[in-house]
Amino acid sequence: MTKDPQKLYQYAKKRIPGGTQLLSKRPEMMLPDIWPNYYKKAKGAEVWGLDGKKYIDMTHNGVGSCILGFADPDVNKAVKKAVDLGTMSTLNCPEEVELSDILCEIHPWADMVRYARTGGEAMAVAIRIARAKTGKDKIAFCGYHGWHDWYIAANLNSDDALEGHSIGGLSPIGVPKALKGTAFPFHYNKIDELKKILEENKGGMAAIAMEPIRNIKPEPGFIEAVKELARQHNAILIFDEITAAWRVNEGGYHLNFNVAPDIAVFGKAMSNGYPMAAVIGRKEVMEAAQNTFISSTYWSEKIGPTAAIATIEKCRKLNVPKHLAAAGEKVIDGWEKAGEATGVDIKVSGKDVVPSLAHFNFNYKNAQAVKTLFTQLMLDRGYLSNNGYYATYAHTDKIIEKYLETVEEAFAGLKKHIEANEVEEKLRGEVAHMGFQRLN
Repeated sequence: MTKDPQKLYQYAKKRIPGGTQLLSKRPEMMLPDIWPNYYKKAKGAEVWGLDGKKYIDMTHNGVGSCILGFADPDVNKAVKKAVDLGTMSTLNCPEEVELSDILCEIHPWADMVRYARTGGEAMAVAIRIARAKTGKDKIAFCGYHGWHDWYIAANLNSDDALEGHSIGGLSPIGVPKALKGTAFPFHYNKIDELKKILEENKGGMAAIAMEPIRNIKPEPGFIEAVKELARQHNAILIFDEITAAWRVNEGGYHLNFNVAPDIAVFGKAMSNGYPMAAVIGRKEVMEAAQNTFISSTYWSEKIGPTAAIATIEKCRKLNVPKHLAAAGEKVIDGWEKAGEATGVDIKVSGKDVVPSLAHFNFNYKNAQAVKTLFTQLMLDRGYLSNNGYYATYAHTDKIIEKYLETVEEAFAGLKKHIEANEVEEKLRGEVAHMGFQRLN
């Protein structure tokens, strides 16, 4: 196999539709023709490419899955023990019961737990349970919830139903046309939009699914109003905590609001890079899982629950959310100072919401090209970096300080190219593609 990441990616596109398994990991989304594409090794905050070159990862760190850093030694130790004991058997692993106790202890409103191995399928499980419980089909939603039919069906209503809501340009080809009129998006903090959807579909709403937090804070009373509307319309309230959970507190972000849903869904950070997801909920709702068919062989393997238990225990022991918040705030402050020092016009988001999920935007007409050049300049300096940052426990003060020094250096070069109107010509590849926008 070639060690040239560009040649390997070109070959991969012949074998793998789209080139990668995840939209967010497509090189075209970062730095076309230049991005390292593949890794040989990852440890802490460091990533080694196929050619052995080392980078510091200051982007999304495994798309938000590695809250402790890559290949955390404590989580790996627990997983290696599980591997040696056998990861699969005709019998069930006791870790799935232990993990359920931990999740319900952290979330006292919940009584029961079902598992999956990815966030998207866990959301599909939650939707199936809600439909089984209510006997209804329609779903109102806010935010990004995965790739499954129930969600993409929103684009059967109109070609741009998800445009400006979560992901633009997604084709519903392959989604049964019979699902048209079953999924309805509403904007965060726009309670009137949700009220209108519920009134127009009176008696037919199985669930209201939403990310409880993302890029903006809820307006006073918004979350409470959503819950009350769910109650009034006999709809199941589902909080998608796949991205936000474990980063701000011990468990789901909704605990900060003191608003309990009927179901909450977890994934990503709960198992630090090992496939694991959980659907927790009230007993009277979760019991509906027995009235429908929800089952999969590899949901019963041992590694996922083992990794989740080890990750959650370490997060609790070290107060990892506090570290992540501090790291995010430091990075956000550094971005702002670098912008002020160099004159690069940016708008930073996340500090007063979830600082460990921070990002900034360039305020220029050719913003996407500017962002692409910034990524190129940072890569030349040994960083995997763009305009987003997911904090991990492996990001020490020393790493962050050096990163911010490099950002200011890159910003200074960027400013010169912006003033000289030569941003595009300085790119060694194409402008990065666009295609992922969030509702909140």
